[in-house]
Amino acid sequence: MDYGKYKYERDIRLKEARKKQVRVEVKEIKFRPKIDPHDYATKKGHVERFLKAGARVKVTIMFRGREMAHTELGRRILDRLVQDLGDMAVVEAMPKQDGRNMVMVIGPTRKQAATARAEQPAPTMDKG
Repeated sequence: MDYGKYKYERDIRLKEARKKQVRVEVKEIKFRPKIDPHDYATKKGHVERFLKAGARVKVTIMFRGREMAHTELGRRILDRLVQDLGDMAVVEAMPKQDGRNMVMVIGPTRKQAATARAEQPAPTMDKG
């Protein structure tokens, strides 16, 4: 068997496999414990947009100073966000304290992710 032909066919198979791969993007949005209702609504809209695009969202609550004594406020915000998003999102990583930050990862539901993939245009290999 010709080694050059073998390498060529192998490269084509690998290229096809890469085309079919789905690249999951992780977006991050940051909240504060004492967030204004309008700011919360705006950031919630950003999270909805990310989820509709099929991306996972890492939600971070940042605590400063004495806010560390009231981490339950951050937990309430995260719970409220999940409740407001309803059937659009699923919690992939429950909230956990990481130093001065509380982090939670949410992702789109399966049907939400499927519709996002269907709406995306196929990647092209045009150069220049």
